[in-house]
Amino acid sequence: MSPTRVLLVDDHPVVRAGIRNLLERAPDIVVVGEASDGAEALRMVQELSPDVMLLDMEMPGLNGNEVASQLQQAGSPVRILALSAHDDKQYIQELLANGAAGYLIKEEVPEAIVEAVRGVSRGEQGWVSRRVAAQMTTWMREEHQDDRMGLTSREVQVLQAVVAGKTNQEIGRELGISETTGEKHLEGIFSKLGVASRVEAAVHAVREGWV
Repeated sequence: MSPTRVLLVDDHPVVRAGIRNLLERAPDIVVVGEASDGAEALRMVQELSPDVMLLDMEMPGLNGNEVASQLQQAGSPVRILALSAHDDKQYIQELLANGAAGYLIKEEVPEAIVEAVRGVSRGEQGWVSRRVAAQMTTWMREEHQDDRMGLTSREVQVLQAVVAGKTNQEIGRELGISETTGEKHLEGIFSKLGVASRVEAAVHAVREGWV
């Protein structure tokens, strides 16, 4: 049986080197290429036809979700396994909706990453870190209980921080998310509340007694 062909996609060379070293200890896995950004990843999928792509979420240019979305639209057979430093809900939901087979946190134990690559290469779905699985259970429960205009629990946290007058950078530090992710949450909040600014969103939240 031929080895599983893996493409590593991460903008940090040290991270790629560490993952390559880990995977290449497995006799049934071979790393066929490395990409440092989303556009390069899309090109290399066409050139190398990997079985599995280990995909970072935050990169210059196209992020992980955009890469996954384009591959899904193109009907690419490559199986995507996210390997991220973040366990943010929006990242995870979008990525799985874009056809990814799993989502692992970078601090996952090495053996789990190798086993996930093997499982994904066999066509298995739902390879997620224990931490992510626990988070998803909590999110589902909270969303079921939350009737605040369809806002997720994370969006409510962002909105509370907006009411407190925090900047996007401060919100990111407080919630452990990137500034870009915070901005995406704000876009979702504005859309659901039918407002166009942080001030309008804050006024709405105070008026409804959400904070």
